[in-house]
Amino acid sequence: MCRTQYPELSRIYENPIEHACDMVDGMTFVSADAQKPEGLCDSAWGSMREFVETLAAGGGDFFDGWMKNPHSVMISCNDGFRPVSFFIETIED
Repeated sequence: MCRTQYPELSRIYENPIEHACDMVDGMTFVSADAQKPEGLCDSAWGSMREFVETLAAGGGDFFDGWMKNPHSVMISCNDGFRPVSFFIETIED
């Protein structure tokens, strides 16, 4: 995962929030049986859950071949001030 921030947008529109996002570049999460991984924020999970469930069920090829690996997807959380992008792929046990 990787993240970015838009401090100017935060300064203009957002009320100050401590610990709005505790994600750190390079963090890795593993979902077992399409369940939310421990330590992943609810907002990020809400953005990726349906993709994780589809991949866990053997599906893929999202958006007509968007990804080179049809069993992967790149998703960003819905925090517009500090979006975090997640590369999601199936892995073998």
